[in-house]
Amino acid sequence: MRRILGIAVPVAVAAVALAGCGSSSSTTTKSATKSVTLSTSGAHAVKLSADPSGALKFNTTTLSAKAGTVTITMNNPAPLQHGIAVEGNGVDQDGKIVGQGGTSVLAVQLKAGKYTFYCPVPGHRQAGMQGTLTVT
Repeated sequence: MRRILGIAVPVAVAAVALAGCGSSSSTTTKSATKSVTLSTSGAHAVKLSADPSGALKFNTTTLSAKAGTVTITMNNPAPLQHGIAVEGNGVDQDGKIVGQGGTSVLAVQLKAGKYTFYCPVPGHRQAGMQGTLTVT
């Protein structure tokens, strides 16, 4: 009887612990190619990445999104620090500057128009690390 209880109790405790764990799902899409525009529940997401060779450029110079809350995600595979920022039409916001392997995320409320996205690290924008975000 003790042997059965010795096995049954830990199994029951594990079952209760697992049952208490919530379940959630998320989808992460990684792309080292051109930008991706997604639309989910009124929020819009665009993704881009810094050039992996360390050149002061993004993998694209054009992005597009729908008006509303736009989340820009920039992956940094480069050996240099980079970030993402956006300005235009009264908006001027910077995301976090991150090192190699990091991700800079910027969520901003945008209305229809053209904006400039760029790397906020000093000298990077001036070297050409920028592009146009068109919001419709």
